[in-house]
Formats: sequence, C-alpha cells, structure tokens
Amino acid sequence: MNYRHAYHAGNFADVFKHIVLTRVLLYMQRKEAALRVIDTHAGIGRYDLSGVEAGKTLEWRSGIEQVFDAKAAGSIPAAMLELIAPYLDVIEQENSAVKDNSLRYYPGSPLLTRHLMREQDRLSALELHPQDYKTLAALFEGDYQTRVTELNGWLALGAHLPPKEKRGLVLVDPPFEIAGEFDRLVEGLVKAHRRFATGTYALWYPVKDRREVNRFIANLKESGLPKILRLELSVRAPSQEPRFDGTGMIVVNPPYLLQEEMTKISPWLASLFGENNQGSYKIEWITGEERAEK
Repeated sequence: MNYRHAYHAGNFADVFKHIVLTRVLLYMQRKEAALRVIDTHAGIGRYDLSGVEAGKTLEWRSGIEQVFDAKAAGSIPAAMLELIAPYLDVIEQENSAVKDNSLRYYPGSPLLTRHLMREQDRLSALELHPQDYKTLAALFEGDYQTRVTELNGWLALGAHLPPKEKRGLVLVDPPFEIAGEFDRLVEGLVKAHRRFATGTYALWYPVKDRREVNRFIANLKESGLPKILRLELSVRAPSQEPRFDGTGMIVVNPPYLLQEEMTKISPWLASLFGENNQGSYKIEWITGEERAEK
C-alpha cells in the first residue's frame, strides 16, 4: 500500500486518526506539567487540498468535507460536536484566510498538535524524506517549541525516549509503503515501552489486508504490554481481495475517558462515512480493562 500522504490528506482515515489524537492530547493537558509530543512520521505538516496530489484522489471530499457539511447543516449531535470542536477549530483556523472560508488546507498531525499545545509543551517532529523534511522545517522555522529532525522515525522510538519532560505522547503513523510495517509497529512499540513505560503511544494502521491486521493484533496481545486499546472505523464490508476498507488506532496507556468518548464519536462517523450503510466500528481492549465492541 502506497500511503504518500498528500494524496490522502483529509480522508476518513485522517479524520478518525486526528480526532483520536486531539482527544488524547487534550486529556493529557489536564495536568499542568509540561508534555512532549513525538511525531515519528510527521510528513509536511500542511496539505493543500487544491493541489495536484489531493486533486487526483479527491478523498478529502468523502472525509473532512462531509464533516464540515454536516456541521453547516446542524446535523452533528451537540454532545459529539463538543468533543470534536477542538479538532474542527484548528482546521477552520488554517482556512481562515481562504476566500469564503472554504476548505483548502488540511493540517497534518504535527501542525494539528502545534495548534493545540500550551506554552510549556514541546513537539519533536521527525521526517526521513528529504524534501518533506525541508518543507516541514520551513513550516516551523523559528518556532522554539518545535524541533524538526531529518530522521528515520523508527529510530526515534529508542533515541528520543524517555523525554526530559517525563510525560509524553508518541504518535507513530508510518506510510505503509513497504512490507513489514505491522511487524515494525510491534517491535518499535515494545522497544519504546521498555525505555518509557509510562508514556502514551498512538499507532495508526490501515485496515486493508484483514489477515495482516488480525496477525498484528495477535502479536500485540502476545507482547505482554498492559493497557492496549484498539479503535477501528470501517467504511465498507470486508472484501475478498485486500482494499482500503478502514482505519485503526492502537493506543497504549490511553487516557481514562478515551474509550467512553470514542464510543460516542465512532457510531456517528461510521454512519457518515459508511458506504451503502456498511459503516462499522470496533472498540476493544487488547490487553487490560473490559472489552466493548460493535
């Protein structure tokens, strides 16, 4: 699967991933102590939805545009709108100078994080692709709270942990351009957890090859790590041949309220994004806590 992000920015997977990221980050900020966010595969930070790449797929039209259309129509339930408002506010800020406030720019995870950070928080954004690194570094030039490094994100799970703040959120969002990414996710997580067991980890994965996903989940169960929460959103029923049917997030040491919040948010997203009423979601504890799924 080639997941070069400029082609897919703002799609249903981004919406789901970034809502989870927002809810985790805001909960962790309930404590006054400084927080370090480490984004291991940061990308370019800001994506132009009118650009060539996004124009080839138009995936954002069945993703973030649908959410904003629902907001404009007043069809988002009030309780859910309150939960996703911080995420939507960032996107509105990014498009505030655009004519008619239309959607043109979509913030990737490092820019979304930066909008939500407090003065005491810090962001380490890592990107290996040379041109993407230059674009990301230019975006955050002069920002003393953000450090952009040209580095293989998998190496950061050892070299950058534990953070000096002793409180951290690690986002691992690999492009899945080469084989073996699921194995690297498990190996990297176990390695990172040894160095920083109290950190919160958020790992993104595509739901494409169901057998690979099931093997991934089984390996996480066998890892012995406590408190692993699985969140998934599917937009269509499973197909015989692998295709991009859904998106998932693994959250290790998740905030106390995350399961409850995503139980409120996920049904609405499944209904909004589901094709032919085939949207579905899964919320379950792989290790620790009680299981709840649908």
